[in-house]
Amino acid sequence: MSEQAISKVAVIGAGYMGGGIAQVVAMAQIPVVIFDADVDSTRRHHARILTEARDFEQRGLFAPGSVQRVEKYLSAADSFEAAVGDADFIEEAVFERPDVKGPVLARIEAAARPDAIIGSNTSTLPIAELAAFLTDASRFLGVHFSNPAPFIPGVELIAHTGTDERHLPPVEALISAVGKQSARVVDKAGFVLNRLQYVLLKEAISLVEEGIATPEDIDTVVRTTFGFRLPFFGPFAIADMAGLDIYRDCFTTFEKHYGARLASPKMLTDLVDSGHLGLKQGGGFIVEAGDSSALVAYRNTAYARLSQLLDELGPAPF
Repeated sequence: MSEQAISKVAVIGAGYMGGGIAQVVAMAQIPVVIFDADVDSTRRHHARILTEARDFEQRGLFAPGSVQRVEKYLSAADSFEAAVGDADFIEEAVFERPDVKGPVLARIEAAARPDAIIGSNTSTLPIAELAAFLTDASRFLGVHFSNPAPFIPGVELIAHTGTDERHLPPVEALISAVGKQSARVVDKAGFVLNRLQYVLLKEAISLVEEGIATPEDIDTVVRTTFGFRLPFFGPFAIADMAGLDIYRDCFTTFEKHYGARLASPKMLTDLVDSGHLGLKQGGGFIVEAGDSSALVAYRNTAYARLSQLLDELGPAPF
């Protein structure tokens, strides 16, 4: 099956995460079936997903016709085995605990076709650890959507050392078909998203504990400064545009005050020493040197439009 397009999907675990994944699959006009802990729970979640889709379309968050597609392509199975048995791809989206996910994955394997691909929506658990619950882990990988799945565009794709590489392109094609963007990452706990997100939170808590700023003021700084750039540029592109020599000099200051944990990384220092300063000279991590006018114009337009959107929405209702 892995050499062909995925044409039918099952999602096991139909809560807000799994239900959201099923919702976006159905909106892409791909048949998807859900199953939760039992039949009654599955039917309740199915009704909730439809109600949410109607609300989102009425509020203009979903395109016109989305509800009709969800109603047509999303179904609720009468049993675990019925949900899994005919699917090309099965996404597990149950609680973030190995003692919960493991038995569910083993049950999926027992009920699925031998050529079906199995994915886990784990946020932090190493895929290789979950693979130990399967007899044939070559068709197993991590497919990590973010909450809320209908609106967050990025999906982490995590193969473990035993994953058959042939299974990645069909899953990438599925992710693209449902309007998401995938990134392949290596199987390490937390992957990329949560390793970065949790390090940021840990440092933010340290700032509060040191009396540098309140949680409210730290959140203001994050969302109105570097966080404002992040919808458009990642940390490597931001550094390339700012100048890698400037970053190295700033790390020198950090190391003086905070020690080796904030010393300039070797990868950065090597680039600067070899004359690669980013956009302004020699290129950098990902941005090539050259005429910056188009990039600057895009950046300015992006930031201005985001400012306008935030003014329109107003502050978050905390």
